[in-house]
Amino acid sequence: MVSSYISAREISVSFPIYENSHRSLKKTVLNLTTGGRIGRDAGNHAVVTALDQLSFRFGDGERIALVGHNGSGKTTLLRTLSGVYAPVSGVLETRGKIASLLDVSMGLDPDATGFENIYLRGILDGLKPAKIRSKIDEIADFSELDEYLNLPVRTYSSGMMLRLAFAISTSVEADILIMDEWLSVGDAAFAEKAERRLAALVDNASILVVASHDPNMVQRICTRRIEMQHGRIVSDTPIVSPEVEVKLREAV
Repeated sequence: MVSSYISAREISVSFPIYENSHRSLKKTVLNLTTGGRIGRDAGNHAVVTALDQLSFRFGDGERIALVGHNGSGKTTLLRTLSGVYAPVSGVLETRGKIASLLDVSMGLDPDATGFENIYLRGILDGLKPAKIRSKIDEIADFSELDEYLNLPVRTYSSGMMLRLAFAISTSVEADILIMDEWLSVGDAAFAEKAERRLAALVDNASILVVASHDPNMVQRICTRRIEMQHGRIVSDTPIVSPEVEVKLREAV
């Protein structure tokens, strides 16, 4: 069996800003939601460096937590690992099928029915029609939307839309799972079912990379903690599970 991995060697991601006024520049930087540092390129255009020469390797069995303040580069790194952004320098290599849960509602067509959206998202994920058809009943049952799946998604409440998006997004089979915060959707009963489904998805993935502000989740789920500041990695440390901590204290 071929091992999955993510390998980055001095990757950087930057965004050139072409607006002339200071107000336009500030507005654009805020809209990017990347944080980062502002510099100038060879043409004297403003450039926001969102990721600055990051190097790391993630391997089989690792559960990596990205932590840091808003604007530290966590989401930009997740999007880069998912293929949304391309590094402007450095080398990024991955092996294994990647599933991204950064925005579970992305790609839903409000004018298409629930069933049609299952097909559309499957196609966007690169699935063949036969594979999509094999998943429809399971996705429909999990969403609990019943006859609403025959109606346009624009008629759904926000909660119903999230149910559909979550059911579709978590039906994937992936070696590498990319997440921005731990997902929680629906009322208490559905949220409990969603939690079990998400936990199973994580268990089946070879590698998990998740950005989070929840230290309890990080300690409970992850094996490695990477702290970011202004697009750079400032610490990369293993996480000791609570069970191991108890054994270590008992051994002292």
